[in-house]
Amino acid sequence: MILAAATAGFTTGAGLIIAIGAQNAFVLRQGLQRSHVGLVVTVCALGDIVLILCGVAGIGALVRGWPELLLVLRFGGAAFLGWYGLKAARRACCGSGALMPTHASEQHWRRALLACLAFTFLNPHVYLDTMVLVGSLSMNYPGMAQWAFGLGACIASATWFSTLGYGARLLQPVFRKPQAWRVLDALIATIMLTLCVLLLRRPLI
Repeated sequence: MILAAATAGFTTGAGLIIAIGAQNAFVLRQGLQRSHVGLVVTVCALGDIVLILCGVAGIGALVRGWPELLLVLRFGGAAFLGWYGLKAARRACCGSGALMPTHASEQHWRRALLACLAFTFLNPHVYLDTMVLVGSLSMNYPGMAQWAFGLGACIASATWFSTLGYGARLLQPVFRKPQAWRVLDALIATIMLTLCVLLLRRPLI
């Protein structure tokens, strides 16, 4: 039962995390630049783990009963995604040389940390996915199996962000060309701005 619950949790967590989204696009870009990858991966993984464990502990019920919080996160997240998306669009249009990996060290770690925290905690859907959905599904398992389900989801998150952040360097031969960076930033801008619009238009629940 414990192993089956952990496997189910891993599968559920992977299904929720492995998708093209704002946070994953940010981690990919940091990995390609080799810019504070360890910090970014750690913050993203720990953020998910904390929220997942809170959900398994039953705190997800507070999220469902506090729509005002989700509303604040909704507009705050939309504003941040819109701002970041416009910056990416500008980089894609201008083809700035600062996109090259050799300049990655110029980014201060505090900027990377703040951006990572914003992508992690200003997205209202992350609370619904981790605290509400994973927390609710974990209740189908009795006793320690419930925590095993949550542990499986936590392992999926840590595995994915580590793979995405550190595995991105395998794509660096492609991104030695400035044009490839412009294409990536165009894709990132599209993702960010689309998510911004969706946050503003769609109800969260």
